[in-house]
Amino acid sequence: MKTIEEQFYEYAVVPVVVLEDAKDALPLAEALVEGGLPCAEVTFRTDAAEESIRLMSGKYPEMLVGAGTVLTVDQVNRAVAAGAKFIVSPGFDPEIVDYCLEKGIPVFPGCITPSEVAQAAKRGMEVIKFFPAEQAGGVDRIKAMASPYTKMKFMPTGGIGVGNLKEYLSYGKILCCGGSWMVKGELVKNGEFDKIRTLTKEAVELASSIRASSASAQG
Repeated sequence: MKTIEEQFYEYAVVPVVVLEDAKDALPLAEALVEGGLPCAEVTFRTDAAEESIRLMSGKYPEMLVGAGTVLTVDQVNRAVAAGAKFIVSPGFDPEIVDYCLEKGIPVFPGCITPSEVAQAAKRGMEVIKFFPAEQAGGVDRIKAMASPYTKMKFMPTGGIGVGNLKEYLSYGKILCCGGSWMVKGELVKNGEFDKIRTLTKEAVELASSIRASSASAQG
């Protein structure tokens, strides 16, 4: 069985989903699966998040569904109980990170400073979130921080889209990118799941071509 990190690398793009109503969870999951991207980071900032994770995980067990914007240990427990396979936090919260590591729960905390990366490395972590990516300095900052932390891989999220995806995925220390352009709130709210499926397919094709050209250049 592939590890979550291996799945992240394979997908290259992780849809960051905000669901205001749990009724949208299953049609959204269907659109992502049919679009070739059976993965979602469901942000825990709405009341519908927990139930949405439960519905998506139950109907589509092959999906890699996780919880994002997790701010407390209680939210970790609720998310995992609902079926979340990984936890993402916007910042490096030692309490959340240590709890997840102790329980064997895959966790990816947000880090934008060398000090935060150091705390992750100290705990034996090799994959962290980089958030907010564009606002925090983008690929150049990631390269600067990756230099001394040679084993660390990054999952940048925030301000990434079709226009700059190549810039990120072309750098070898980036495992995958989080993005919401294919699952924008307005599309979900308006029930435009066919559009979401199309945008998802396009994202998969773009990411695949970027990874293929990068491999060719390195080879």
